[in-house]
Amino acid sequence: MKSSTNSSVDCVEKLKVLADETRLAVLELLIDSPRYVGQMNAILGLEQSLLSHHLQVLRRTKFVVAKRDGKAVLYSLAPEVEVTADKALNLGCCVLSFYKKL
Repeated sequence: MKSSTNSSVDCVEKLKVLADETRLAVLELLIDSPRYVGQMNAILGLEQSLLSHHLQVLRRTKFVVAKRDGKAVLYSLAPEVEVTADKALNLGCCVLSFYKKL
């Protein structure tokens, strides 16, 4: 039963990280393809320091990985993050789907 409790804790921690709409927006952008920080910043319209903070949280919690490309940094979903056929994130404890607003 202990593994079930650990799994629940992991799920709660993942969902806490994803409770922020900026972090959700970043993950939604990265579902289709890796992006540079500048590209994400242009789409999301955030202060660069705020975007960097959210990317750091997502890196620390293993949702995204960063790869330096000269002076730029390319972000992509971490290999552990499973994307389903309908572009949802399988978190292991639940599936997170993104729906476009009408």
